[in-house]
Amino acid sequence: MDLSQLTISTERLLIRPFTLDDIEASYQMNLDAEVSKYTGDGGVVSKQEIERRITEDVLGDYTKHGFGRLVVELKATQEFIGFTGLKYIPELNEVDLGYRLMSQHWGKGYATESAKAAIELGFEKLGLKSIIATVLPDNQGSIKVLNKLNFQFEKEIEEEGESVHLYRLK
Repeated sequence: MDLSQLTISTERLLIRPFTLDDIEASYQMNLDAEVSKYTGDGGVVSKQEIERRITEDVLGDYTKHGFGRLVVELKATQEFIGFTGLKYIPELNEVDLGYRLMSQHWGKGYATESAKAAIELGFEKLGLKSIIATVLPDNQGSIKVLNKLNFQFEKEIEEEGESVHLYRLK
């Protein structure tokens, strides 16, 4: 897939592929303990680790699968506010919806708006039949977003030593 096809414009957001220019903003987002509280990835990591995750994991996913996590920017200011998007999870043989926003942008509908765009990309352009999302049971904000998007709770699974809830949208 041509990466330009991964660029999505919504009413308030521009959703686009990551570039190396997004390392600093991603690092700043991960410094916020509120943001890292429910990520399951150990919280704050070094800037070098953020760079590795973007260069190897995210950009690698674009090459391997034709899709991956995407930057979310405010259309009006082009400010980086987080990420959304799909990621293939080989251990589950599933495509996972994920999103993470800087805490000052919570409660404004951006997670729902960006995730909805990512879901449409998955079903309409990528031809997916189903998309999962995993969430820590006490992450009520994220569960609320999944409910708005019509995801259904399916089961509890273990992910990196933690019990998480798996939701599915078909």
